[in-house]
Amino acid sequence: MISRWLPFGVFAAIALLLGVGVIMNAGRTQVEIVSPLIGRPAPDFALPDFAKPSQIVRQSDLRGQPYLLNVWASWCASCRIEHPVITDLALSGRITVIGYNYKDERAAAERWLRQLGNPYHRIVVDETGRSAIDWGIYGTPETFLVDAEGIVRWKHVGPISPQTVERELLPLLDAIGAGR
Repeated sequence: MISRWLPFGVFAAIALLLGVGVIMNAGRTQVEIVSPLIGRPAPDFALPDFAKPSQIVRQSDLRGQPYLLNVWASWCASCRIEHPVITDLALSGRITVIGYNYKDERAAAERWLRQLGNPYHRIVVDETGRSAIDWGIYGTPETFLVDAEGIVRWKHVGPISPQTVERELLPLLDAIGAGR
């Protein structure tokens, strides 16, 4: 008799656990995932410069002024959506915007930049995605704010909207004294 009800009991227990998980995470999105990098030094990297592939760019080369690290790829539909916002931000002069080209083909990335424009002060290339692991990057687009001392102050997963810039990013730029 017990063996007859055992599969039902296992199914009910799994359904209960899944239900509790869904209820506990109701209304949350991937954008709300808090990065363990916030308040910590930005991970080191040594990646080729997009414009000069023989030149290596290191995180330490970017220290001394705040910057926004924007992770993008030509194959990323959401990157296309956020590109005008990144462009406006770069043109505002409030912050230096560094592009992080993630797991992309060079020819496709060049075509994408020709079509949409290049808002980046500099672009680093991570063809394999190995350096992205240290940053906790798991997709595109993702954006990080790094202060002048090289400390990560903010991470945003997904496309940045004008509202995100106004509500989240600009107050942080004011707090770290960027663009003044």
